[in-house]
Parts: sequence; structure tokens; C-alpha cells
Amino acid sequence: MCSLSKEILVKKNFIIIILSIILILMLGVLLYYFYMYFYNIQNIFVKTGVVIILFFTTIVILRYMLLLFFSILKTIQKSADEEAKIDKIDRKEYKKVTIIVPAYNEEVVIKKSLLSLLEQTYPNLEIIVVDDGSKDRTYIEAKRLEFIKGNRDLKVYRKKNSGKANAINFGIERATGELIMAVDADSILDKNAVLLMARYFDDDEIAAVAGSVYVSNQNNLLTKLQALEYIEGLNMVRNGQAFLKLVNIIPGPIGMFRKSALIDVGLYDDDTFAEDCDVTLKLISKGYKIEFESDAVAYTEAPEHLLDLIKQRYRWTRGILQAIRKHKHMLWHFKKAPSVSLVLWYMLFEATFWPFMDIWANIFMIYLAIVSGTSIFLFFWWSMFTILDMAGALYCILITGERLSLVFYGVYYRLFFIMIINIAKILSTIEEWFGLEMSWGKLDRKGNL
Repeated sequence: MCSLSKEILVKKNFIIIILSIILILMLGVLLYYFYMYFYNIQNIFVKTGVVIILFFTTIVILRYMLLLFFSILKTIQKSADEEAKIDKIDRKEYKKVTIIVPAYNEEVVIKKSLLSLLEQTYPNLEIIVVDDGSKDRTYIEAKRLEFIKGNRDLKVYRKKNSGKANAINFGIERATGELIMAVDADSILDKNAVLLMARYFDDDEIAAVAGSVYVSNQNNLLTKLQALEYIEGLNMVRNGQAFLKLVNIIPGPIGMFRKSALIDVGLYDDDTFAEDCDVTLKLISKGYKIEFESDAVAYTEAPEHLLDLIKQRYRWTRGILQAIRKHKHMLWHFKKAPSVSLVLWYMLFEATFWPFMDIWANIFMIYLAIVSGTSIFLFFWWSMFTILDMAGALYCILITGERLSLVFYGVYYRLFFIMIINIAKILSTIEEWFGLEMSWGKLDRKGNL
């Protein structure tokens, strides 16, 4: 049975590699014809618009290919180091890990989340649940699981509502572990997640490790598109960044920190809506290194309705922009602090420059198609990015083991999903620019973990 499974896996991987090669060849053909049509344009207005689009398209494709290349190198590096790291951690004493679970109105999911933490294979573990003034039964549900037993215990605290950042700090102040792990209450972890992440901290330069985040509730088109986005747009990007040890955001569902490093940067701040992004930037600006463990997995419940998704991305974008503005003095420190400058410019491009350019390019292409009948440019534009998305998705599925069927959602992904996300980013950027007030906008949980 085992040999049969391996044979099926080898065949699946072979098919994925062949499909990836075909997609890359198709991308090359499309680029060739795109440039051929460009040289035949006579109208100076149209040609200028297409030049601008080509410039930004080239930047985006280079960015994508670089991250993919770094991700492949990181995967090769990780495979080479895997056996040595496992042997090393088996010979050493396990550092104590404190998992902090900030929770606000999470009665639907808190039990599943905590049970996944209790099933962790890591032996020296402390779990602290911080109920941040919930109005439902979150505290009661968590309190039922409270216990103290040897090298493993679960403690539940309740405090007045003051936000996620303060709830995490509340937990850190009571933590006895050398390592701190922050886990969202709406997420469940793979049983080996803590074990896989803790081993990175044998390197004194490592301040934090991010884990992979997968969508648990893949039950409609919207959540399946988010599942594709998570493995390609988030996890692959982090894997590429980790080759340089410059992961720019430790995700809320799964992140581990060296406690001394958090204390060194003043713990979490509550002055942005992206406390995870802010604390990561604080660590990078202090010269710390940030790693990524692709096999340490958290499953989270994604928004199932469009309005909920827009609210979530609106908050994410405004929070990231707030974090960038907070650290804007580091944008031009290419000599003094090149790492944080590079990360900040990358985040600024992703959050503002590219969304505006993408929407403008689509409007311009549609205008060309209507006015001049050159709809071929719109086809080339959409096809190039769709093929790029599908090729990236195939690679990610190859290394993550996610469902192959997600690749085919790449057609819808570029056609309307990214468009919606970019519109949400633009609107949130405008509101942040004018300083309009906003609230956290908590997602209504269904319990589909």
C-alpha cells in the first residue's frame, strides 16, 4: 500500500512538472506576440499607455519569478538541512514554548483550536488563553479545558477588552517559556507545528519563525480562491523571503518568537490594525532574522461571503499602511539598514502601487478594446498573469500536497478575485490617506475548522 502511494505521488509530481513546463512555454509565446503587436501600434497615445503597462508588467513578472526562484532555493536548502536539524533537536533539551491564544467572542471555534494545541507532539509546552473581554461563552468554553500537569499546562485568563496586541502582551507577561508562539483562536495547528518551528531557535540570530496558513473551509468558489491565494500569494512569497531570512509578516494564525527579542523591541504595539506586521518590522529594523517553516501548518477559517472578504482585506491593507507609515523613516536607509528599507518598499509596492496600476491597466485595456477594436491586448494581459498564477500554483501544490484541482481556479483568480482585492486595497488606501476612522470589523465565525 505504501509503495503504491509513493508511485501515485511520483506520477502526480511528474504530471505537475510537465504542466509547469508547458505553462512557462505558453507564457513565453504570449510575451513574444504581445511585444510583436506592440511594435505595430501607430497611435502615440495607445503606444504610451502600453509602454507604461509593459513597464509595470515586467516589474511584476520579475518580482514573481525572483520570489519563485528564491522559494525553490529555500526548498532545496531546507531539504538538505532537514535531517541534521532533526538529529540536533533530538540531542538537545527542549526549550519551553508558551503558546498565547488571544480570543474575543470565539465560542464557536475556541474548543477546536485548543484541542489542536493539546495534541502537539512538542513535550515542553505551556498554553495561555487570554479572553479579551468576550461577550459570549469564550471564557467558559476555554476554562473547561484548563489543567496543569508536569511539562504541559493550559491556563485561562480574562481581562477587560483592549485589543489583540494588548491581549498578547498580557500573555507574554505571564509566560514562563523561552519561546513565545502566537496563535489566533480561529485556527487549528498540525500536530508537529511547534516541534518544527522550535528547532530554528538554535540559531541566535533568528528572532521569529512564520508558519504556513491554509484555508480549512474550502466549501465555495470564494474560499477556494482564497485557498489558492494562501498557498501561492502568501506561503510561496514567505518561502522566497525566508531564503534571505526577511519574512515581512509573521501571520496571526501561526508565529513563533524568541521572548527576549520581543522584549527588546518593546513587545506588541496597539497603534495599527496589523500588529503582526508591525512587530515583524520592529524585529527586522533591529537586525533580527525572520524564518519560515513551510511544514508547520495552521488551518484557518476564511470569509465565505464577499462583503466579509472585502472587510477583512480593507483592515489588512489599512493596517499594513499604518505600519509602513510608522516606520517610514527607514524607507531611505539603504546603507544603514538595507534589509528593512527593502522590505518596506516591497510592502508599499504590494499595498499601493501595484493595485492602482492593475486597475488602471484593466480599464485602459477595456478602453482600447472598445475604441480601437484591439481586444487582443486585453487577452494577452489577462492570459499572461493567469498562466503565471497557474504555474506558481502548480509549484506550490507540488511542495505542499494541496489539491491539484485548485490550479484550475487560477482562471477565476485573475479574472475577478484579484480585481476585487485590488479595488478593496485602493479604497482602503484612499481612506487611510484621508485619516478616516475605522473599526476592527470582526468576522462572524461559522466553526468550519
